[in-house]
Amino acid sequence: MKAVLCKQFGPPDTLEMANVPEPIAGPGEVVITVKAASVNFPDVLIIQNKYQFKPPLPFSPGSEVAGVIKSVGDGVTNVQPGDRIVAFTTYGAFAEEVKTEATRCSPIPLGMDFESAAAFVLTYGTSDHALRDRGQLKAGETLLVLGAAGGVGIAAIEIGKALGARVIACASSDEKLAVCQQHGADALINYQTENLRDRVKALTHGRGVDVVYDPVGGDYTEQALRCCAWRGRLLVVGFAAGEIPKIPANLPLLKGCSVVGVFWGDWAKQEPQAFALGIQQISTWYREGKIKPHVSQTFPLERAAQAMQLMADRRVKGKVVIVPGFSGAAKQTPHQ
Repeated sequence: MKAVLCKQFGPPDTLEMANVPEPIAGPGEVVITVKAASVNFPDVLIIQNKYQFKPPLPFSPGSEVAGVIKSVGDGVTNVQPGDRIVAFTTYGAFAEEVKTEATRCSPIPLGMDFESAAAFVLTYGTSDHALRDRGQLKAGETLLVLGAAGGVGIAAIEIGKALGARVIACASSDEKLAVCQQHGADALINYQTENLRDRVKALTHGRGVDVVYDPVGGDYTEQALRCCAWRGRLLVVGFAAGEIPKIPANLPLLKGCSVVGVFWGDWAKQEPQAFALGIQQISTWYREGKIKPHVSQTFPLERAAQAMQLMADRRVKGKVVIVPGFSGAAKQTPHQ
C-alpha cells in the first residue's frame, strides 16, 4: 500500500511517498481503510521531533482519520468490518490503511461524509473538553478565541455559541475573520491591525472576558491573560505561534483568575468514559445543526507535504484534508 513516510526529522518537504506492507490487526486492534485524514498542527510538530510523543523512524504522520473498518483483531467487540468510523491515531493516518487500537474508534455521526468526519473528532473534541470541562464556560459568559479561523478555533466558536456564550473571535486577517463570522462569532478582532487589549476592553465595557481559548501562544498569551475578568480562565491549548510563553505569575493573583491546561489526547486515555460522553455530545450538536466542520481544501495523498506546509505557514482556514484515492490538484470545498 502507499503511505507518506517520515524517514528523517525535518520540515514537510522531507517527507516521501513509499510502498509499505499492509498492516495486520493484533489483539485489541483494527485496520482501517482510510477514506480521509485531516491535517492538524501536531502533525507538523511530530515530523520535526518537536511533539511530546516521538514515534520511531520511519513513520507516517497523520493523527485523525475517517474510514471503514477492514479487519479486527482478537478480542475486538466494539466495531466490526464494514463499520464507518473516525479515529484519533496519534500518527500513521497519511496512508491507504492504518492500524490502531479499537478503543480509539467512534462511529461517524449519521449523515456525515468522510471528509467532514476526518475534520471532526480532534478539533471539536479538543474544544468541547476545553470549554465545558476545563473552562466551565456558562451561558451568558464571554469567550475570547485566539487563532479563531483555524480548525480548533472555529470549533470553539461554534461550541461557545451552543453553550450560550458571547464569542469574540481573533485572527490575523479580515479574510479569516469573515470565516469566523460565518460560524457565529459575535465580535471580531484583527490582532495584526488592532490592539487586542484595547478592543477587548471596548467590547466588554471594561469588564474583560470570562474564558480565553488560546491555541496560539507566543506574545498573545500574556495579552489575552490581561484581558481576563475577575475569576476568568485562560485555557492553554497549544502554541501555533511557535513560542511557549512565560506568564507573569502576578497576573493570575491580581485577577483571581486561572491558567488551565488542555491536553485532549491524554485526557482521552486517562478518562475514557468522560471522553466517550464528549464524543456523544459533539455528535448530538452535529445532528442538531449547531456545529459543522469547515473543510477548506482537499489534497491527494501524494500532495500531503503541501497540505502540511500550509498548516506550518498558518495559512489554513478551518481544516485541510488528505483523501487517498483522489488524484489531481488540491481542490477548494466552497460548500463547507
